Amino acid sequence: MLHSAEFWVAVAFVIFWGILFYKGVPGKVLNQLDSRGKRIADELAEATRLRQDAERLLKEYEAKRAAAEREAADIVSTARDEAERLAREAQEKMTDFVKRRTATAEAKIAQAEAQASAEVRAAAVDAAIKASERVLRDEITGPTAASLMTASLNDVRAKLQ
Repeated sequence: MLHSAEFWVAVAFVIFWGILFYKGVPGKVLNQLDSRGKRIADELAEATRLRQDAERLLKEYEAKRAAAEREAADIVSTARDEAERLAREAQEKMTDFVKRRTATAEAKIAQAEAQASAEVRAAAVDAAIKASERVLRDEITGPTAASLMTASLNDVRAKLQ
C-alpha cells in the first residue's frame, strides 16, 4: 500500500485540503462568492430600478409626443380654417369689386349713349334748321320774309334743344 501511486495521490490530496483549510481558503472563497453574489444582486436591483426609470421616461415622452401631435393637428386645423375664411373673404371682395366695376362701366355706357343721342339730335336739329332755312328763303322773299325767318328759326332752335 505504501508503494501504490493511488495511496500517495490520496495522501497528497488530504494534505492539500488540510493546507487549504488551515489557511482558510474555503472561507475566503465563500466570502468572495457571497460578496460577488451580493454585488450581482445589487447590480440586478440597480438594473431593475434603471429599467423602471426608463419605462417611466418613455411613458412621459410618449405623453409629450401625443400632446405635441394633438397641438400640431390643432394648429393645422386652425390654419386650414383661417385659409378657408381668407379665401371666402377674398372671393366676396372680388365679387363685390366686379359688381362695382360692372355698374361703373354700365353707367359710363349709359352716359355715352345719352351723350351720343343728344349729339345726334343736335346734328339732326341743325340739319333740319338749315334745310328749312333754304326752303323758306327760296319760297319767301322780301323784308318780311327775313324777319319771319329769323323768328321762326330761333323758335325751332329753342324748342328742339
